[in-house]
Amino acid sequence: MAQMNFGGVIENVMTREEFPLEKAREILKNETIAVIGYGVQGPGQSLNLRDNGFNVIVGQREGKTYDKAVADGWIPGKTLFSIEEAAEKGTIVMCLLSDAAVMSVWPSLKKHLKPGNALYFSHGFAITWNDRTGVVPAKDIDVIMVAPKGSGTSLRTMFLEGRGLNSSYAVYQDATGRAMDRTLALGIGIGSGYLFETTFQREATSDLTGERGSLMGAIQGLLLAQYEVLREHGHTPSEAFNETVEELTQSLMPLFAKNGMDWMYANCSTTAQRGALDWFPRFHDAVKPVLEWLYLSVKTGNEAQISIDSNSKPDYRVGLEKELKALRESEMWQTAVTVRKLRPENN
Repeated sequence: MAQMNFGGVIENVMTREEFPLEKAREILKNETIAVIGYGVQGPGQSLNLRDNGFNVIVGQREGKTYDKAVADGWIPGKTLFSIEEAAEKGTIVMCLLSDAAVMSVWPSLKKHLKPGNALYFSHGFAITWNDRTGVVPAKDIDVIMVAPKGSGTSLRTMFLEGRGLNSSYAVYQDATGRAMDRTLALGIGIGSGYLFETTFQREATSDLTGERGSLMGAIQGLLLAQYEVLREHGHTPSEAFNETVEELTQSLMPLFAKNGMDWMYANCSTTAQRGALDWFPRFHDAVKPVLEWLYLSVKTGNEAQISIDSNSKPDYRVGLEKELKALRESEMWQTAVTVRKLRPENN
């Protein structure tokens, strides 16, 4: 395992060069990997494992998602089973259900976990807040995690392109003495680019903070605020959108993603440089207290409880669609529909 310098802090990192696919196959050669759930992460992880030569089966309830698994080549009765059947057959049970679904399935799932099995997650939620979720594994099984830092779709797309999506990994419980080897082998097997060490608690709190913060919640709030200010001061929808969203996503984000924010600043106009350098501290000072508030809400389990309570409501999907519909039909994102059509690659 390599020790690498991240901004002056030394961290342990596992790369595919140090832990080749052949080693992963050897470690897992006698394992049956049961992927439970074929929703968000299930397809990418199971298909990558299958393509990499591992013994994989899928457990999924019948319905549209089950039909998708069949379309992807999983064979009912051979490599595709009910959740309970797959869990019974697996020596490694990869629980890739949504957090709410994990809670509802856990009472039946745990019955099929035998001594020496491994229970795998791609999110620390269920274990970190198990006083709220009820997911308390027996002491005679390994409890491990590999968490890709992106969507299941990206994991699969990047695998097919010969690339890898970076992942974090953690061992919560080592009953067999093989938990770490199993974890790293699975991380390589699903197509991770490199693997960095974490804990279930750190992954869960950073993940929930990121989703509510810069990855999704804060970015929408910031974009909408700027769009509204421009519109309220007489700018047209197309101008407000282009100056708020389009230039950011199509021009600037690729630049600082590739080379860093300093490089992007150095390669824009002097007026933009001066403005950015003057104003980012003001945004930092305004936003950091909100993020501290957010992190405390996550760490105390308040955000977990909100998710559990809302996702458990029988009409949750109905309410969710209303919220997404309002977002989709807002002026800013309806403007986006037209702007995307005007991109050169779409003409």
